[in-house]
Amino acid sequence: MNGGWAVANSLLGHERGEDAATNPILFRAELERIVALARERGRDRDPVIRDRLAWCYTKVETMRFLGYRILTQYLREGELGPEASISKLFWGTWHRDLGNLGVDLLGAQAMIADAAPYDLSREQRLFLFSRADTIYGGSNEIQRNVLGERVLGLPREPA
Repeated sequence: MNGGWAVANSLLGHERGEDAATNPILFRAELERIVALARERGRDRDPVIRDRLAWCYTKVETMRFLGYRILTQYLREGELGPEASISKLFWGTWHRDLGNLGVDLLGAQAMIADAAPYDLSREQRLFLFSRADTIYGGSNEIQRNVLGERVLGLPREPA
């Protein structure tokens, strides 16, 4: 294993491994709520919405299988590999896109809080809080740099 990756692995590996195991379960439940909202509003017959829902489903299943792979590697070798960082990059982007879909299904209603002062619906909270997924724990850009430099062995980005 590359020395640089070993440092990143020791700092973030266990957090990433836990996320890989639990996030697909939580995300699947969120997706099921979004599918129910689409059905409730009759938007499940819209081909563009159906395509977006199918995209979300295939990605959440990919995350589930990637999580199995990460956990299996950890159980076999006692270490997490680069798949853990790949998983973080993947789920952060996916979750943001699911939040976008949720507010798109709400339409103009997404701009109005349920009650004063800021009682938000699940979809509104999903949209707002999923913005942070691509930032905390290392922005998507940082995750790509980590993977490029420490996993692929690409040269460091110029200072």
